[in-house]
Amino acid sequence: MKVAISRKEHFNAAHRLHNAQWSVEKNQRVFGKCNNPNYHGHNYELIVTLIGNPHPDTGYVFDTKQLSDIIRDNVSAKFDHKNLNLDIEYFKDLNPTAENIAIVIWNILRPLIPADLELRVKLFETERNAVDYPA
Repeated sequence: MKVAISRKEHFNAAHRLHNAQWSVEKNQRVFGKCNNPNYHGHNYELIVTLIGNPHPDTGYVFDTKQLSDIIRDNVSAKFDHKNLNLDIEYFKDLNPTAENIAIVIWNILRPLIPADLELRVKLFETERNAVDYPA
């Protein structure tokens, strides 16, 4: 009897999509406005879902307050109001696309969540654009 629980969190961050191996023209063509050399920002909405069996004593899959603390301490507090390209070590050599941000967040959280629980990350970059990892 598996159940999915989710916690929604939020952070604001700036980034620039850019491939240093490409010409200015190709970067502009592929990434458009997202290649602005002065960066641009998003109000990210993050939904972290854990899937597992409710514990017989508590009825919880996982305590959502504890999940909130884990997300806040390890993702939100580190990413919020930062320039992902310049301030976050994970993106020094990794293009901070929504896809890559979701994968990085998953990799940060995975060791902090019990191994018997499935972890899913959904990241909304805008109201209309979202990424699910794993797919």
